[in-house]
Amino acid sequence: MELRVLRYFLTVARVENITHAATILHVTQPTLSRQLADLEKDLGTQLFTRGKSKITLTDAGMLLRQRAEEILTLADKTEKEFKDQSNLVGGTISIGSVESLTSNVIFELLQAFNVEYPQVTYHIFSGTGDDIKEKIDKGLLEIGILLEPIHIEKYDFIRLPQKERWGILTKTSSTLAQKEYVTSKDLAGVPLLIPSRSVLQNEIASWFADEHSQLRFVATYNLISNVVNLVEQGMGTAICIEGAFAMKHSDHLCFRPFYPVLQFGCVIVWKKHKIFSQAAARFLQYIKHALQA
Repeated sequence: MELRVLRYFLTVARVENITHAATILHVTQPTLSRQLADLEKDLGTQLFTRGKSKITLTDAGMLLRQRAEEILTLADKTEKEFKDQSNLVGGTISIGSVESLTSNVIFELLQAFNVEYPQVTYHIFSGTGDDIKEKIDKGLLEIGILLEPIHIEKYDFIRLPQKERWGILTKTSSTLAQKEYVTSKDLAGVPLLIPSRSVLQNEIASWFADEHSQLRFVATYNLISNVVNLVEQGMGTAICIEGAFAMKHSDHLCFRPFYPVLQFGCVIVWKKHKIFSQAAARFLQYIKHALQA
């Protein structure tokens, strides 16, 4: 498959009309139709269902769209990295980060780094630790800021000194908000929203110990921003880290920490044996020196 043909395919998939796509791509409609037919022949499957006014993707077409977006993102990134090699203080750094206060420490360093290297640009991605690891593995991100516990055996990493404290996000009008901290017994029977990552659920279950069987889970979530409104509407109380709430502050909600304290650290990770762009290599070196200082 040629990258050019994949770009043709993605354009058609997005606009759902070959005539419109041909205009956007500055090619004739017969040329575009022939390229798509050749692509289907090469892959041995039908990618489109062709209607009178628009075309839609088949299941195979939807899979190719996902793969094509990943391939072209990586291809564009690679091309840009080689173009940027002529300027050692230029280029783009791609960073993935979980929602946490610790990530703010890194972004403060990034701001200082940007003052020293103003020609560097940045691509920032927010997601869960699993999302970020997947993109690092695919080469779509260079650096990740992850919240432990997380499996990092296949990555090089820097463990940060700061810790993230776990607790609950609840309405300020709730009885739980009147407490300085909450215990496992305080949450028995309370409708709870819990992070979807299984490794976190296991750690939380260990903290609750015998009271875990009395808990009532009503929803799982991946980012705290997805459930702030649910907590505000009274659907439940969210188990989260303090830093995530601080980043999504609401006057109607408050954070109360667990007691005994449950806390985890954060790590900066990158793929082992990876050859970095000049900008990313300098940024990692900058972080290491700053943390040592």
